[in-house]
Amino acid sequence: MSQSHKSEAALASAPIGPLMVKLALPAVAAQLINMLYNIVDRIYIGHIPEVGRTALTGLGVTFPILMLISAFTAFAGMGGAPLASIRLGAGDREGAEKILGTSATLLLILAALLTTVFSIIKEPALMAFGASEDTIGYALDYISIYLMGTVFVQLALGLNAYITAQGQALAAMCSVLIGAVLNIILDPLFIFGFRMGVQGAAAATVISQGVSACWVVGFLCSSQSGLKIRRKNMGLNWPVIQKIAALGVAPFIMQSTESLVTVVLNSGLQFYGGDLYVGTVTVMQSVMQMVVMPIQGITQGVQPIMSYNFGAGNYRRVREAFRLLLRTCLALTITACVLVGLFPRQLTLIFNDNQELVELVGRVMPIFFGGIWAFGAQMACQSAFMAMGQAKTSLFLALLRKVILLAPLAVILPMVTQNVMGIYVAEPVADILASATTLTLFLRRRKTLLPEQAG
Repeated sequence: MSQSHKSEAALASAPIGPLMVKLALPAVAAQLINMLYNIVDRIYIGHIPEVGRTALTGLGVTFPILMLISAFTAFAGMGGAPLASIRLGAGDREGAEKILGTSATLLLILAALLTTVFSIIKEPALMAFGASEDTIGYALDYISIYLMGTVFVQLALGLNAYITAQGQALAAMCSVLIGAVLNIILDPLFIFGFRMGVQGAAAATVISQGVSACWVVGFLCSSQSGLKIRRKNMGLNWPVIQKIAALGVAPFIMQSTESLVTVVLNSGLQFYGGDLYVGTVTVMQSVMQMVVMPIQGITQGVQPIMSYNFGAGNYRRVREAFRLLLRTCLALTITACVLVGLFPRQLTLIFNDNQELVELVGRVMPIFFGGIWAFGAQMACQSAFMAMGQAKTSLFLALLRKVILLAPLAVILPMVTQNVMGIYVAEPVADILASATTLTLFLRRRKTLLPEQAG
């Protein structure tokens, strides 16, 4: 039996606990490694002599564009991968490969459009996202080069989801590992050795993502993959695109609204506080990535188990996987809440040693992360709905936390209180309300989606 078929057999029959560990650990490692792309850039840039704090803030205002690019990656990749996994569970390999081929074409088209549009509007967009006269130069230096590698980001991250979807989490991890290790090596060389500063960080990222993209495409064209990119499937299959779009709109909104939230936070902090307060968001979003991305790795590792068995009608196995996922996610977010509350200044020092910034983040980070303990429930339930192809519910939940709750609260609270602290309070309020709503919705619908007598 080939490795790809062994992986699919394990999804159907292996014990849930060990299987979850086997799939989640490489996925967590992949997320942690992927996180290093941006985190390492920020660490090095934040420690550039004399201009580190200003350069770090400039890099922070590019975050909405980076997240929008990532959101379109999730639209085609995460929108199609669960569907491909469900088709595999139903025994329809040809249908799964049609989804993969259509998704690959969609990613290439999106890459061309995004590169063109953002290259044209980058300067006014960055000013709208919270840049100032002092930081706009650094922001433009970074994003101008980063945009040249948009196609690599789309292919590396978007198609990697299809490697995970067939249960080959270790191979998916390797694709990210290759690029991240290269990025860690190139960053100090380009930033300090070649004295390229912020431009060096962007160049290192583009090169690294390019190597990773080549690895992913090569794997999906090889005999090692159970799902293969085939020329006959590389087209715009509109019925398939509609299915990808229906499910992909939820992860797209989850990531694109991160850009909306960043714009709202940066604009409000610039208005009520100034560059120093905008800098706090750059640091705290970096710490948030350190918390959330490992949990995303766990949900991505467990998602193929739920999707495959949901497609096969083995609902008992889906329920068992979800219960374990929920407990794991909550344990991690509660632990993160405690650690952030105890060590905010130490976490800030990872990114910058400016005393003003360290003291300010030390005061506001425990507030900003005050609701992260509940966020594990949101992530587990959202992942389960995605795994079962519940497009409408996933869309609502994607809108709930950031668009319906967080963005309005971040505008209203500081206006009502006439205090910049209202912006930081908006985050925990939104986290707790969204998580409670999501868990309640899942518990009410679980008997319909996963009937007890089946499986």
